Amino acid sequence: MAVHVRRDTRNPQVSATRLKQKAQRILDYLGENPSELSVLLVNNHKIRRLNAKFRGKNEPTDVLSFPLAECLPTGTKLLGDVVISLEQAQRQAREKLQVFSREVEWLLIHGILHLLGYDHERSRRDAKIMRLMERRIQRALSQQRS
Repeated sequence: MAVHVRRDTRNPQVSATRLKQKAQRILDYLGENPSELSVLLVNNHKIRRLNAKFRGKNEPTDVLSFPLAECLPTGTKLLGDVVISLEQAQRQAREKLQVFSREVEWLLIHGILHLLGYDHERSRRDAKIMRLMERRIQRALSQQRS
């Protein structure tokens, strides 16, 4: 399994190594091995441009997912890319009175689930299923920390 983390913005509160480890644990929990995933950390300006180009929404968002869903001859799944705005994550963490790293973790979970076909915008039922999965994964990550 390979997780690639790249940053286009600086934020010393986010460790690329820890984020990579979290992504690997999420994929393990979901049984997505062997697979490959890329995570890009950006600011609001960059994610706004991507959101406008690919979703037609000229505003910043917290996370975008770009699924590939391809399989290499080796059996490795290329899941796609998750783009997280650290600026947006920081704002949301403040609003929710939540620790910044937990908000980034939630956005990572959310983005990975989108890569796997979960979509909270499809219907209320799908939104409920996705929220349930997010909570299960967060709980599993919390138990692994203990």
